[in-house]
Amino acid sequence: MFNGILIEKSEENYQAKLTNINEELLGEGDVTVKVLYSTLNYKDALAITGNGPVVRKFPMIPGIDLVGIVEHTDSDKFNTGDTVLLNGYGVGEVHCGGLAQKARLKSEWLIKVPENFNPKQTMAIGTAGYTAMLCVMALEKNGVTPEKGNILVTGANGGVGSFAISILSKLGYQVTASTGRVEQSQYLKHLGASEVINRNTLNQAGRPLAKELWAGAIDSIGSHTLANICAGLKYGGTVAACGLAQGMDLPASVAPFILRGITLAGIDSVMRPIEDRIQAWQRLADLLEPNIINDIANEITLDQVVETAEQLLDGNIQGRVIVNLNS
Repeated sequence: MFNGILIEKSEENYQAKLTNINEELLGEGDVTVKVLYSTLNYKDALAITGNGPVVRKFPMIPGIDLVGIVEHTDSDKFNTGDTVLLNGYGVGEVHCGGLAQKARLKSEWLIKVPENFNPKQTMAIGTAGYTAMLCVMALEKNGVTPEKGNILVTGANGGVGSFAISILSKLGYQVTASTGRVEQSQYLKHLGASEVINRNTLNQAGRPLAKELWAGAIDSIGSHTLANICAGLKYGGTVAACGLAQGMDLPASVAPFILRGITLAGIDSVMRPIEDRIQAWQRLADLLEPNIINDIANEITLDQVVETAEQLLDGNIQGRVIVNLNS
């Protein structure tokens, strides 16, 4: 038995709670990991609160991220004692995830932690930082260089936004941060943003074409916000879309695509090929300074997870939340 967050569902009740869990619940896998840290992402918060149809199998241990030590392996890819990490692959949705002290996983889902990072730093980055890096790589692939102009980052106070600002700034880009918490502008400028704007300038219905403002964008919001970003991109610009906090709809026009040749690049971090994951994590190891990682991260314990999930959905969490599984 070990401690973890367990989500159970019946016809009348949906509940997430901290409890003792039997190892038989963990499911199939050829690697057993002692989990050291996990995280609390937006998707995790939806799963824990039941505010979104994230979990598709019950009972379920949530947590789409984890880092830990290999306790047992039937795979020749890893050895006992290796420090490994996981992001996505349906973990926390259809396969028991990282918000428990033990996990049983498929070896093809795991990669070794880069040498530059310790376990706590790895989860401070987590899916948020990994997704942000994938977004930056998409901009680079489409030729969006620092010389092309300003980059817009929405949801700037969140995990993806915070890391996107830090990475872009490190690479020499000028960054405009869009947030609903403009009173926290100093935090965003500390990360590297040169300008902070209120998200209300983007989250309402807008014109099919607007003034050309940004060479590129990283958007975790969707809906009207993404539509307005497309309308305001410069000729040949790219927006990397990785989230839907405002909604799944896209009330946009084809005008920016056919008149300005813009690109909408969809970013999936869940089923991304392992080669892309390794490349993204190595780029993160090369670019991120330990002090920036520490500035973005807030550590909690397992008994604080359910309460913190509510706060995250209410927009009251800045940066990243990491969960210490052994404190």
